[in-house]
Amino acid sequence: MVLLKKYKIFQLVTVFAVTLFFGCEGNFKEVQKINFSEFVPSGDADKVNLKYTDSGRITAVLVSTKMLDFATVAFPFTEFPKGINVSLYDKTGKKTIVISDYAVSYKMTNIIDLKGNVKIISQDGQTLETEQLYFDQKNDWFFTEKNFKFTDPKGVSNGQGIDFSKDFKIVNSQKIAGEVLSAE
Repeated sequence: MVLLKKYKIFQLVTVFAVTLFFGCEGNFKEVQKINFSEFVPSGDADKVNLKYTDSGRITAVLVSTKMLDFATVAFPFTEFPKGINVSLYDKTGKKTIVISDYAVSYKMTNIIDLKGNVKIISQDGQTLETEQLYFDQKNDWFFTEKNFKFTDPKGVSNGQGIDFSKDFKIVNSQKIAGEVLSAE
């Protein structure tokens, strides 16, 4: 008798569940979205001011109004959706400033992708402006295939594609457009 009662309750619950399932057929896509895991950061910070050191000496200071850390994804990265302002210091204390509207730092490759109004200003008066620039942190090397404007005390040059050391001591440009203009 108890088994028969449990069986009838099971049938009743099954009929009820099937009725609900077919009654909500139009919202099935919405139900699927509930179980979908969104791509969300594992860390979120506002008004960031990070100082990087090497043997007690500050090597870089990064300032940003927003930082999103995606450390738990298969290819971890840190995103700066509202831009960055970075001061890089060499061993003699010379400063190079890097500014961009947006940046992504890829942890596995140690490459930083800078986008939107990218500007690099050295303490020696050299400036590079472009729309996108990559920085190889391991080798302290910048590079881009985009158009650029390079200004130094000797003049101004425009071109497409450039790579250089973070202190501007080595500069390799691929295509120079027009003439090198004297700043005088």
